[in-house]
Amino acid sequence: MRQKIYALRYEVYCLERNFLPAENYPDGLEFDEYDSYSTLFAASTHADEVIGTARLILCPENLPFPFETHCNVLHERIALPPKHECGEVSRLIVHKNYRRRSGDSMEGVPREFILNTLPAARANESPPQPERRINSPEIMLGLYRQMYHYSLKAGVRYWYAAMERSLARVLRGFNFTFKPIGSESNYYGPVTPYIADLRELEDNLRARNPALLAWFTPNGNHREAGRQGEQRVY
Repeated sequence: MRQKIYALRYEVYCLERNFLPAENYPDGLEFDEYDSYSTLFAASTHADEVIGTARLILCPENLPFPFETHCNVLHERIALPPKHECGEVSRLIVHKNYRRRSGDSMEGVPREFILNTLPAARANESPPQPERRINSPEIMLGLYRQMYHYSLKAGVRYWYAAMERSLARVLRGFNFTFKPIGSESNYYGPVTPYIADLRELEDNLRARNPALLAWFTPNGNHREAGRQGEQRVY
């Protein structure tokens, strides 16, 4: 299954987006040094086709997170939490055949979400149900949910992420608040480093979207959303 995850990353990062030179990966598998201390997450169909993936990087104390290397201009007076409580969300992508339409982001976020043209009330809907054909980033939310479950067990309280501002805005619409901690840098496109406190995330969902919190937490509804079939951890 890891080979399938790396193959999807190669397809998106090397062939589709040209973020990485394909000739550096002659086997058609994209992986790097961070995978040796990452936990991988996959959304798959019932036929074991990997259609979405993400990883949570848990760096040793003596090594920097990717955002520290590539987005190294942090805001003044930013105090980073203890490293053993942190992980960096990385390589979050959805297979192009499972994005809703042309113009959706590689994370599977529909174009109208990115352009912020849908009413804010959409963020307060009940969690997506299996086979319900709504236009929302279901696979991405499922991957975040699995990372959240894993983080609770692993003692990870804070998530870093280097992402486009449009994706941060979409997540904020679901009351997932990532706070910017540095300046925009060119790291596979223009991205900004963010941090999220999972306890604050829980408090925000509890106050503003309890239905989504119930689906998101380990004791909530374990049926997977949309068309992805299953969520797995590696």
